[in-house]
Amino acid sequence: MYQSLERQCKNFHLYVFAFDDVCYEFFKKENYPNLTVVSLKEFEDPELLRIKPGRSAGEYCWTSASCTILYSIETFKLDNCTYIDADMYFYSDPKVLVEEMGSKSVLITEHRFTPEYRGSEIYGKYCVQFVTFKNDAKGMEVLRWWRNACIDWCYGRIEGGKFGDQKYLDDWTTRFEGVHELQYLGGGLAPWNLQQYLFENNNGKKTGTEKTSGKKFDAIFFHYHGLRFYNNEVVSLTGNDYEMTDDARAIFYFPYVKELLAVKKQLQTKLPGVNVDGATVPSPELPFTLKSSFIKYLKDTKRSLSNVFGKSMSSKLKHFHYFFYNTI
Repeated sequence: MYQSLERQCKNFHLYVFAFDDVCYEFFKKENYPNLTVVSLKEFEDPELLRIKPGRSAGEYCWTSASCTILYSIETFKLDNCTYIDADMYFYSDPKVLVEEMGSKSVLITEHRFTPEYRGSEIYGKYCVQFVTFKNDAKGMEVLRWWRNACIDWCYGRIEGGKFGDQKYLDDWTTRFEGVHELQYLGGGLAPWNLQQYLFENNNGKKTGTEKTSGKKFDAIFFHYHGLRFYNNEVVSLTGNDYEMTDDARAIFYFPYVKELLAVKKQLQTKLPGVNVDGATVPSPELPFTLKSSFIKYLKDTKRSLSNVFGKSMSSKLKHFHYFFYNTI
């Protein structure tokens, strides 16, 4: 993600909040330009430490998202700050997204769920993936409200109209003044909405076309939610719930995985003994092939040949996301 920002942005500074000592020491030693690493010891305040024992690791990360933005603005005297997830990759300068805000003080990005996935809106209409706050009265009002709400309640369950940190965003455009919902289609590409677009490479640029409107756009960033590595040299591109298209797989996912594997090799020399890709278990399923499908069929006599080679086969090809490293 940092390298993609370096390629696309003339002017940026990334503040990395390291939630373990290995991460902190690595970035401190490497001393990358345009990057400041912040340790938990520097970042955590009494309120965060008070609620930390009652939150899971994931819930604590969600709780901390708004706090990292507030810390960055106040500590480094920033005019504005954008929170971005670490599993994102930039393909064009994101300044076009921030510029779309105009005079507004807060920018939020919608999930834009493909119709068959709209049931997931119970977890939030908006995604905490690219959220911008200006250091002005309206922006700081929203940010402090969000931080306080997450300190009070931020859990991985649906309860009282809340879910994690992101369901809070649902009513911001009516609760507060100065909140802008991103309109540019190239910001917020993700596995839950890629089915709505046709993608292609155009003179080194990754571009998309919305199927329903024919509207064309440059890809600004892609959110690789759910991508996971396994210790049997298999990678899962995303959760099996989402249909994968051939163009998205070829244009976005495969090049991204290749770059991650290259970075992994570099890190293994600098961090010997550290599990840099998080792979701890073998994949629950092996990559899909006609051979593996037929073997599975033979083990399940209840399935008919039409299920293996008909609609079921088509569904597997669209929804199966496991690949061996050496086939990408």
